[in-house]
Amino acid sequence: MTTLRSGLALLLLATLTACKDDKAKGDSPPPPPPPPSATSGGTAGACANGGGTVTDPISAPFFPRTAGGYCLDPQSEVKTYGEKGKLGMDEVCTTAFDGECEVYKRFGLKRVVALHYVDGAGKGGTVEVNLSQFADVAGAYGMFTLRVVAGDPAEPSTPKPLDVGGAGAIGTGRAYVWRGAHLAELQYNNEQESPEQLAKSSDTILRAIAKELGEKLPGALAKPPSAAMLPTEHLVTNGIVFHPTNLYVWNGVGPAAVGYYKEGDRRWRVLSIVKDDVEQAKDAFKTIRSKPGSLPVTGQGEEAAHVVIPAAGSTPKVEALVARKGRALVGVMDEEYALAGANGEKARISKDEAMAKLKPLLSKEPPAQPGGAGSAAPATSGSAAPKGSSSSVPSSSAPKPQPTTPPRPG
Repeated sequence: MTTLRSGLALLLLATLTACKDDKAKGDSPPPPPPPPSATSGGTAGACANGGGTVTDPISAPFFPRTAGGYCLDPQSEVKTYGEKGKLGMDEVCTTAFDGECEVYKRFGLKRVVALHYVDGAGKGGTVEVNLSQFADVAGAYGMFTLRVVAGDPAEPSTPKPLDVGGAGAIGTGRAYVWRGAHLAELQYNNEQESPEQLAKSSDTILRAIAKELGEKLPGALAKPPSAAMLPTEHLVTNGIVFHPTNLYVWNGVGPAAVGYYKEGDRRWRVLSIVKDDVEQAKDAFKTIRSKPGSLPVTGQGEEAAHVVIPAAGSTPKVEALVARKGRALVGVMDEEYALAGANGEKARISKDEAMAKLKPLLSKEPPAQPGGAGSAAPATSGSAAPKGSSSSVPSSSAPKPQPTTPPRPG
């Protein structure tokens, strides 16, 4: 008993020391969740009484007290930021998120809950969890896709799909859960393990906690209509980036989804925009075709155009065939990562290829908006999404984007 009390006292002292030293990091910090605190990961028996509790009444129903032999750390404070939180939203940048918090804000971040789990067996493992609530589904799903697709999704280090919530992804030591207006980010830490041991144990516990979160978080499971419109055949695993408002050089055309596709050595992207009504779709198409280099194309949907995203610096020029039918816009684009590769211009999608790939897209009926097709859909309209943002958000261990045009947050 004396040993247990001494261990808990040291654990509490270490946690307080970590809080004192908590401050903003450098100019190139890793993405949230934050680095592990000084907490040792709990002593054996830390979960004997069922673990800690979430004192925040809003988020308390979302978190399991125990999962996979871990429990909420009984010695750690649950921190809340933003709407109805104990700390202000500005403090997210200094005490919760170690980088890119302004991107979160532009995506409509309203609230953050930060806590962690400890290993009840006392083997040194902890799981940091940041639960972000956004103003709408578009912001939350957009942030989820940017976390997962930090660069080329065809790279082996891209997190793999995780069947939890509305969508999930898991990589070595990290996992993501999206559902409705919430995004949960989980980070496993254990200084006592080798890289091989960490990869194995992190996979087990992250899946267990992510599953519980995915079941408990509120909100619909369905992806926003623009993302649901994307075809699944030849889609690169987890290869979707969602832009709530702005897309590449076109402002205000979202919510838009871009899918990454690969068949053999051929790569391309598919653009999907589903609007609430036909007039909104017409306005979006007008914006897209208004840029220099756009040429009208006949025989594709109700209106179509060949459009160009100009080269910028070392990034290549990208060409796309975009068409509108009813309240949906679909397009077939060059794959920027392929253009920057060894094959260069040979990787471009020809006009005939683009037209062949566009045909089945135009035959699809767009998913109904929440509340019925043509009705107002604040949950997917992206009204609280970022404005004018142009940088992607790197994942903690995924490769940074190549020097091609990156996914630009809506």
